[in-house]
Amino acid sequence: MSPSAVPHSTASDHFKDDLNLSILGLGVAYPDVKNGPEALDILARRHYPETTALNKVLSINKFTGIDTRSTIATVDHPAVNRSEPPSIAELDNIFRQEGVRLSVNACRKAIKEWGGSIEEITHVVSTTCSNSANPGFDHYVCKQLGIRSNVEKVLLHGIGCSGGLAAIRTASNLALGLSFRHKPARILVLACEITSMMVRSELDSIHKNQEVRIGVCLFGDCASASILSNGVGVPSSTEPIYQLLGWKHDVIEDTEQDLGFDVDPHGWKVILTPRVPMLAAASVQPAFQDLLNSLPRYHKHNLPTTAADFDWALHPGGLTVLTGVEAAMNLTPEHLRASYEIYMENGNSSSATIMSVMNRLRRDEGGRENVVACAFGPGIIIEMMIMKRPSLAMVDLPTEDLD
Repeated sequence: MSPSAVPHSTASDHFKDDLNLSILGLGVAYPDVKNGPEALDILARRHYPETTALNKVLSINKFTGIDTRSTIATVDHPAVNRSEPPSIAELDNIFRQEGVRLSVNACRKAIKEWGGSIEEITHVVSTTCSNSANPGFDHYVCKQLGIRSNVEKVLLHGIGCSGGLAAIRTASNLALGLSFRHKPARILVLACEITSMMVRSELDSIHKNQEVRIGVCLFGDCASASILSNGVGVPSSTEPIYQLLGWKHDVIEDTEQDLGFDVDPHGWKVILTPRVPMLAAASVQPAFQDLLNSLPRYHKHNLPTTAADFDWALHPGGLTVLTGVEAAMNLTPEHLRASYEIYMENGNSSSATIMSVMNRLRRDEGGRENVVACAFGPGIIIEMMIMKRPSLAMVDLPTEDLD
């Protein structure tokens, strides 16, 4: 059976004109280290002999479109310079230190911009695909932030690069439940990925199996966070960064083998077949149309409904994903400018990237009022959300949040 882009789509679920859901704070934390494409060459030549597969990967590495990747360490870190790659237990220890540190930083930025109190946080929704310890990393982040122990937490796993948007979607549904009960929702949404320390594991597979594995050329480290509100108890003068209008989640049939992140004694192994850019690009138009059909406001008020009428916060899974969606939706690089910029400057930081793109996009004073956020994850999952960007949300932005 051939893959079908977003099968069984339906517009039977319609969103109200005003969900009263908004993002009131955004924070992004990248590590200080910036590695260019040459870093992978250095590590590869230092530890592995020249082979056809390795030469092919290093050639691809020069043409990813990434200028630098943000990582927690340089190529001289001891963990990636031993005879064997670090074990999954060692990677877990690194994540509990560096991942939690980055996460706390991102959360504090989002909370500071929101301006509320830690005591007001009602829920925490987190995601990662680069750690699977129990208790989850969110437990330690909440302890460091001083969040009350009885605040409800949800930790999403198994959804890879789509995790950031999936976490916002999950938080939105929780917030709507509290709206039904006439209770306030102030939900901390968090995504964190530490992928750079798995470089030796990927290079090991390239060497031993003579596989061309391009994931090692793309990924970096990041944490990002946001504060989502249902508006209950929020002063009418509060100006949101984004208003959330509606969302869509779906799976492209028969694509489980195309995109994944498989557990391994030395961390996780990226599964990324050459079909992914085509599959992703083909899924966006039906998802976009189905989501628009579920939003009566665009039809009742004769609002613009072509893809080019929106700014796009597209998860930069790779250069061919960006250019493929751009072509499929008749967009220009300008529509995807924030995605291209984050990709070039930091690489693909999996689930944490989408909120970084949203953070970058809201800086643009000449941007479009309506925004489509979109990301893809293992499954292949497509997550999509339509947001509105109030014009005043671009005034007096906190500079420390705009790295």
